[in-house]
Amino acid sequence: MNLPPDSSVRNSEALALVRVGVGILFLIFAQYKVFGTAFTLHGGFQFWINKFLEGGTYPFMAPILRGFVLPHATGIAFLVAYGELAIGIALVLGILVRSASFCGLVFMLTLLFSSDYPGAGAAFWQYFGASLSHSVFALCFAAFLIGHADSVWSVKALRQNPASASANENQ
Repeated sequence: MNLPPDSSVRNSEALALVRVGVGILFLIFAQYKVFGTAFTLHGGFQFWINKFLEGGTYPFMAPILRGFVLPHATGIAFLVAYGELAIGIALVLGILVRSASFCGLVFMLTLLFSSDYPGAGAAFWQYFGASLSHSVFALCFAAFLIGHADSVWSVKALRQNPASASANENQ
């Protein structure tokens, strides 16, 4: 594999690789929720919210989960399922990347505060260790918001420069 000599091109391709990878993971997360009914209609979502409330919720989130999320669980479960699907599709195809990244960042922060509380007596560093499953994705979404994650390997890039896309295919 020949790497392009221009570091900005390499950085764009690296960011695009992470974007597509995160998008594929979100498609995997969404597929069983969208194509099955256990999560959305048969209590899967409520199971996880109750699990979070048993021991992983930041104290300020518990009343929100009990008072708003659980009473509206079915609708929110569908929002989560189709939101993950939309984020995955947007990131893989490189369309509406900033909008998808903003939604993904909000979603990851919501999950972090709903499920990653290490406890009142935890050392400062344990807050970060407990949040790795969500904070890493949050950082990816922040990078997609800041950078130009859709500048290569995206529908947007193909539409802006179709001649270079066909030239790359011929090489």
